[in-house]
Amino acid sequence: MITSVLVANRGEIACRVFRTCREAGIRTVAVHSDADAGALHTRVADTAVRLPGATPADTYLRADLVVKAAVAAGADAVHPGYGFLSENAGFARAVLDAGLVWIGPSPEAIEAMASKTRAKRLMGLAPLSPDEVTEADLPVLVKAAAGGGGRGMRVVRRLEELGAALEGARAEAASAFGDGEVFVEPYVENGRHVEVQILADAHGTVWALGTRDCSLQRRHQKVVEEAPAPGLTDEIAERLRTLAVRAARAVDYVGAGTVEFLVADGRAHFLEMNTRLQVEHPVTEAVFGLDLVAEQLRIAEGAALPAGPPPARGHAIEARLYAEDPAADWTPQTGVLHRLAVPDGVRLDTGYADGDEIGVHYDPMLAKAVAHAPTRAEAIRRLAGALERAAVHGPVTNRDLLVRSLRHEEFTSARMDTGFYDRHLAELTEAAPDPYAPLAAALAEAAGAGSRRGVGGWRNLPSQPQTKRYAVAGEEREVRYRHTRTGLTAEGVQVVSADAGRVVLEIDGVRRRFDVARYGDRVHVNADVLTVLPRFPDPQAQHAPGSLLAPMPGTVVRLADGLVTGSGVRAGEPLLWLEAMKMQHVIAAPAQGTVTALHVTRGQQVEVGTLLAVVESG
Repeated sequence: MITSVLVANRGEIACRVFRTCREAGIRTVAVHSDADAGALHTRVADTAVRLPGATPADTYLRADLVVKAAVAAGADAVHPGYGFLSENAGFARAVLDAGLVWIGPSPEAIEAMASKTRAKRLMGLAPLSPDEVTEADLPVLVKAAAGGGGRGMRVVRRLEELGAALEGARAEAASAFGDGEVFVEPYVENGRHVEVQILADAHGTVWALGTRDCSLQRRHQKVVEEAPAPGLTDEIAERLRTLAVRAARAVDYVGAGTVEFLVADGRAHFLEMNTRLQVEHPVTEAVFGLDLVAEQLRIAEGAALPAGPPPARGHAIEARLYAEDPAADWTPQTGVLHRLAVPDGVRLDTGYADGDEIGVHYDPMLAKAVAHAPTRAEAIRRLAGALERAAVHGPVTNRDLLVRSLRHEEFTSARMDTGFYDRHLAELTEAAPDPYAPLAAALAEAAGAGSRRGVGGWRNLPSQPQTKRYAVAGEEREVRYRHTRTGLTAEGVQVVSADAGRVVLEIDGVRRRFDVARYGDRVHVNADVLTVLPRFPDPQAQHAPGSLLAPMPGTVVRLADGLVTGSGVRAGEPLLWLEAMKMQHVIAAPAQGTVTALHVTRGQQVEVGTLLAVVESG
């Protein structure tokens, strides 16, 4: 029997595995980098072990350090989670060689399937050689051979772009997975991304646990997933399950895994087999009433599965909440997560607690919210409503995108495909703040200040109204209110009540509640985020025209060849590359001109707003 499990991962997945282990009475061991010393997964585990080094490559990707930590902590089993070393056959062997239980498939199965190129050959398919791609093959997709999560993916539509795409994909894959191998395959336009969850024991039983649809993807990274995949014919659904079982049996698979496909024109195109648990596994758990981690543990202990899985019930949908700013090209965001809470009835898997710091080293996903209901329409309504009412206080997130995506007619009618965001991203991210949010913020601040002073701001003589200025959705808003003998008032509305945390306004006969929370100069009013503006702008905050500022904290990993002060550049020409949260972001010239200042060097760490360079147009 397994008595102690080390999870060779971090964040949300480590916390999720620990939860099942605690319920089973199994002791838990966390590992952490220096950056993660105070992370939630280290706090909820029974034991935590530091991995020397300051970056993912020096810590979570070091198999020798993780195995050494497991032995030192007295663990008798290792769960790999997903990402990092989860599909590394060498790591699995090292765990087994140390006399520990490996909660996953055999190293041989991982070797056969973890590399997408080998998996395709095993399934009778052959990836394109990058050197052999022609105009006739376009468009193509450059993909990392290892890992997942959209890392190392590039769509190439013009042959001259292939070289840069290969270079960028290799760098991103090496950073995220420690393996820079990439390959090329035909890019299927507007297909549906459908996958099958498999679960197999060591006694020859393989379950195909229905289907999942993961078509809503942005930059090849899944955003919304659901089970079962809606709108599939019985014939194609059965075909997918059959192929998934065939893939598992081909490598004598044991444990939990996922087989992924693109479905287009009534055909299933094999993509890959992930030899691990997937981020989206909770939707399958909800539909089948299973705990997949608990099943992984039982299988690792040698237990046999029943002949068939339990019956599927209802529909489940998962949405991934990311710390990213749609107004800044979706760059990852950092800072303190002051509060994260969803209404009852929705599952929330997260690696953060209120007050935790979101850093620059890892994936910007904050949480996964999952709703289960008897029907798809009910699950959509439940999840969208919960996200809309959720308290997400801290860095800017994709919450509005999630709510609008779930309510979009193309999604509710199950007509979506992987091109959904290519078609609709602009409309789904169009800023639409509540026009009364700034007034609510001002009234809450005024009420809170009056409460702290023990006396209101009312004056016996008429006076000018009080004014406050806020920035919201890239625009400045000024609001006015008065302190009167009877309390706070504002034109056009009736102030029913106001305190520091809640304001109730009656607008055209309808009462509306605004929950308000302020952290420094940031104010959260329901789902809107406002920035308090000073009465007088700071002249020191101005930058020269053509200034390129860091959109996020990160590391300068590359400068364009020959880039120096005085270099001539074209509009849109890449000048430097920033890396943060395992992704690379290009900083390009805003216009044709000359680089008049270059303030950074390769390897330099920068904070958000750091002046990187200045391009003088002309």
